[in-house]
Amino acid sequence: MLKNVKTACNVFFLLLASLSISCVPGIRLDTQGAQHSEVTGKYRVIFYGCNFLNDLETIVLLDKEDDNYLFEPYAPEFKYREKKGMDAATAFAEAENFLQCNASFSRTQLRKIIGHDGGIVGYELRPLYAPFTYGVDDVLDANYVVRGDKVVIFIRLVPSVERMLQGDGGRDIEK
Repeated sequence: MLKNVKTACNVFFLLLASLSISCVPGIRLDTQGAQHSEVTGKYRVIFYGCNFLNDLETIVLLDKEDDNYLFEPYAPEFKYREKKGMDAATAFAEAENFLQCNASFSRTQLRKIIGHDGGIVGYELRPLYAPFTYGVDDVLDANYVVRGDKVVIFIRLVPSVERMLQGDGGRDIEK
């Protein structure tokens, strides 16, 4: 009985979280794969996560300094730190080191964040993990929403990984 209540609460929470993200007012932005060679200019770099050993909610965001948008993570300030005026090469060097805070780190994936006009407003560099550890190599669900002159960033774990970390292994088996 207690297991069913816990499962129902988890499902309700995940449904509520996904509805709250999808109902956020603003324009959602898409991402596409990118190459390091196309990233030039100066960036405000946001180092999100890596607050404890094996912190999975970890990502690096490169906010173009010469555009009309300011990246703002939807999280308390202790979840991230930022550095301004970094060139792409320096940002990548620091990001690669930062993203390796999990023992299952495999490699990074670079994605460009596309504005509603088709231009690039920034980049994300996310860690990928050994898939046998968490069942997938990409454990993050990052959503970008434009609100005025800000790009609000919602970061969470994919539901299957969240369930696994909560202790039920992603299964709903009554014992």
